[in-house]
Amino acid sequence: MTSPVRVLAVGAAAPARRLAAADVAAAWGRGGGRGQVGVCAPDEDVLTLSAEAASRAMAASGLENDIVDGLWWGTTRPPFAEGPSHAVLASALGLSAHSGGALFSGSPHAGMDALLGAYDAIAAGSARVALVVGADALVPGPGTTFEERAGAGAAAVVLVSEGGQASLPARVTRTHPFLDRYRSDADDGTRDLYDARLFREEIFLPVVQEVGEQLASLEIDEWSLPDPDGRLGATAARKLGGGAPASASVYAAIGDTGAAAPLLGALGSLDAARTVAVVGFGGGRATGIVINADGPVPGAAAIGDAWAGGLPTSYAEALRARGQLQATGETTPMGVPPESALFVRGAEEMLGLLGARCVECGTINTPPTIHPYCISCGSTKFMLVSLARRGVVHTFVVNHTMPPPFEAPLPLAVIDLADGARVMLQVIGDGSDMRIGAEVELVLRRYALERGVPVYGFKARVVVDATAKSSEE
Repeated sequence: MTSPVRVLAVGAAAPARRLAAADVAAAWGRGGGRGQVGVCAPDEDVLTLSAEAASRAMAASGLENDIVDGLWWGTTRPPFAEGPSHAVLASALGLSAHSGGALFSGSPHAGMDALLGAYDAIAAGSARVALVVGADALVPGPGTTFEERAGAGAAAVVLVSEGGQASLPARVTRTHPFLDRYRSDADDGTRDLYDARLFREEIFLPVVQEVGEQLASLEIDEWSLPDPDGRLGATAARKLGGGAPASASVYAAIGDTGAAAPLLGALGSLDAARTVAVVGFGGGRATGIVINADGPVPGAAAIGDAWAGGLPTSYAEALRARGQLQATGETTPMGVPPESALFVRGAEEMLGLLGARCVECGTINTPPTIHPYCISCGSTKFMLVSLARRGVVHTFVVNHTMPPPFEAPLPLAVIDLADGARVMLQVIGDGSDMRIGAEVELVLRRYALERGVPVYGFKARVVVDATAKSSEE
């Protein structure tokens, strides 16, 4: 079976922290609790995870970011309930201001919707290169059993009209008007299932099995199946005549990642020639697709590295990071509204990480808006350029006292980038891994939540492999 759409490359990302399911159960006086879930740090969210996964997929593709015709993004919880979520992510990724695409939200099926939307754009000829991202940082209702399963992660796929090592030869969707997990406008957290047995026997298994049976005729090598409670994925696999699904290892490492789950469970299997079936479920819909890999897809071999490791976190820390545990009393705002002139005029250089290269002497001035004259020769002729994303620490300081909304310890570093530019940025972590000469990479993070609006910028993160190698030498 032929397909007009090809998979060029893939990427993935997971949050920095891990919460043990047993700790959640114990906090509510319940026994048990198996495995762990991924939890965002205070400066991470669904957009920063999406940016990291998409950057890895684009790096694996070998394409320049500005060649992408559109971004198709699916998530149950975009960072702005109503606002420029799609535009902020596209800008942070360095996509062209003329790029298109769409944002899908409202259910865990959103990741599949994004994939199908991008597929249709390429098949119709309106796009040649499409970037697809499925991502979530789920916020379960406190005290629900869903807390023991709700995780975070992001998956990205670069689709093209020609080339690539994999195709998408089949797709099938079934719609059912049943309410499972949901969130109303009045809810901060997602509501749990009302009747777990009813959901299992009359909603989930019949629909997933129907979709799976439609795909099974294509001689499937691996399955990526939804797994709402830690057991249903294996049950669905048995009904489809298969063994443990490839998605099981992802659920064990970072939990249910919502809109990201279908793709995260499948992408690692594209590291060799095989046929992978992917089923996404949620919001009254179930969709299955088949990915037929002719050989290793760039980026697939490194997918598992995205969720390897992770720092243990407490239940209280997870609640704080999700915004579900907050101190009472007065808070001190950042003082600069996110819609003020400062952010409006500086948004492109902050999210695009831009510098001003002097036409006369080549010096890169940062940030551009506060340097009307070149710091080296005094010229006023500049050309905006994207800054390098790697560099080394020139000097640093760790602040142990910080005013709200920032939290101590907060490391700041002056960084000499690979292109010769020098920047000063916050550093991820507590500064214990900082040293002069350390190699760092610049990654998108959430700086603050000001008046309910997320504010994004780049931070430095120590490249662990480079530090370990330097220590050994």
